[in-house]
Amino acid sequence: MTKGNAFVLGASGQVGRAAVRALVADGWEVTAASRGGGRDGRWPDGVRSVALDRTEEGALAAGLGDGYDVLVDIVAYDRGHGRQLTGLASRIGSAVVVSSGAVYEDERGRSFDTQDRPDGFPAYPVPIPEEWRTVAPGDGTYGTRKVALERELLAAGDALPTTVLRAGAIHGPYSPGPRELWFVKRALDGRPVRLLSYGGASRFHPVHVDNLAELVRLAAANPGSRVLNGGDPEAPTVAEIGAAIDAVLGVESETVLLDGAPEGTVGLTPWTAARPVVYDMTAAERELGYRPVVSYAESLPETVAWLGERAAGREWRESFPGLAKYGVDFFDYAAEDAWLASRV
Repeated sequence: MTKGNAFVLGASGQVGRAAVRALVADGWEVTAASRGGGRDGRWPDGVRSVALDRTEEGALAAGLGDGYDVLVDIVAYDRGHGRQLTGLASRIGSAVVVSSGAVYEDERGRSFDTQDRPDGFPAYPVPIPEEWRTVAPGDGTYGTRKVALERELLAAGDALPTTVLRAGAIHGPYSPGPRELWFVKRALDGRPVRLLSYGGASRFHPVHVDNLAELVRLAAANPGSRVLNGGDPEAPTVAEIGAAIDAVLGVESETVLLDGAPEGTVGLTPWTAARPVVYDMTAAERELGYRPVVSYAESLPETVAWLGERAAGREWRESFPGLAKYGVDFFDYAAEDAWLASRV
């Protein structure tokens, strides 16, 4: 006997793969929808795959057919996507939609959108509860669009009970922009030193895909209108992340700490933050009985192995376009060497 039928939109991506696996293991009949529709041999037996581009008029409605007990939307992005789902509420029993921790702002109106300004990085409470203030909804930035999406869905209420998951820094295999590459590539390149700004103390709360998928699984089985953070059981510092990756690779690297902000690319990492970003997970524990299925350190061997295979013999920007899109050379060794030489 199955729990019902589930439709996963964005199923071929990093989070979608994990969500499909978790739902199948929990007894759901799963339809995996993506633009390519390809299985690539990684989904469990019995999963139905469909090719679907939600931007095509009527495509999502056609894909849903007579309806599903739950729709899991990994790739919803803005107000328009929210309206698309609420417009199909009669065919969806409930929804689970992935949002982002980037929606929060601090008491001075600073958010991820202002981090490039002088003293623009937000000062959040530690940890950040779901009730904390967010940026205003809009169409201008990633954060404002996600807030617009959230509000559109939550306004539907009982017509479409929706669990919104505000994910932290997602990590695990199949990421187009893996932050862990910053350390893994240096080790593979035989780079003996890494430079970390802010004394290596930056904290940007990660969430492994399997922990996010566990939240999806629990929310699918317990419909409701709610907002929940998505994070790992710990929020390690960037220095702790480096040490954990070294342990997996069996290498010893020298860490040089900068007291303050990065100097250009020197000391800059994908986790670099002037102040901590840590998400409160007590609501997920209370409302869904959530317990993380893996810790950050426990998840690393699989991620590091995948990164090593993916990076071998290829230029990193080609292999990881999601990391390249930031337009930053995260591996400017010449700049690092010049900085080190200037301190001798």
